[in-house]
Amino acid sequence: MQNQDAERVIRAEIIVPASLDAVWEAWTTEAGIKTFFGRDCRVELGVDGPYEVFFNPNAEPGLRGGEGLRILAIQPKTMLSFTWNAPPHLPTVRPQRTHVVVRFKELDQGRTRVTLTHDGWGAGEEWDQAFDYFRGAWGEVVLPRLRYRFAIGPLDWDHLPESYAIA
Repeated sequence: MQNQDAERVIRAEIIVPASLDAVWEAWTTEAGIKTFFGRDCRVELGVDGPYEVFFNPNAEPGLRGGEGLRILAIQPKTMLSFTWNAPPHLPTVRPQRTHVVVRFKELDQGRTRVTLTHDGWGAGEEWDQAFDYFRGAWGEVVLPRLRYRFAIGPLDWDHLPESYAIA
């Protein structure tokens, strides 16, 4: 069990070979999200608007992915904050909501730094499992897919690459 004395936080960062405008659009529009994050989604860019990302859109409601989630704060082309939930295989903590902040920083030569912070974790075995799941999901899947999307092209959800590593 993790040390519960201090607030647990997941932090992940990646440099994306794309302009700030393009990366912001990828995170904040339905068309953009479908290129790297999930097969389908429902997003209305506004405070308290939906920010739902469906990894399995044909599943029963409640089993499709990030469902019932909301945008908490927006600072255009600088910060996006939204609620998030645990995957369906963790039914005790799935109804709870955690908090994700994505920050964007334009660098030189058409590159953008994306920094993601995920907090709001509870205590207990299922919370530990959710924390471990997302530590891998954000840093080893979602952010590398974002970079892949701009370096190689949008994901083909029916033929995902074996690796998102970019040479």
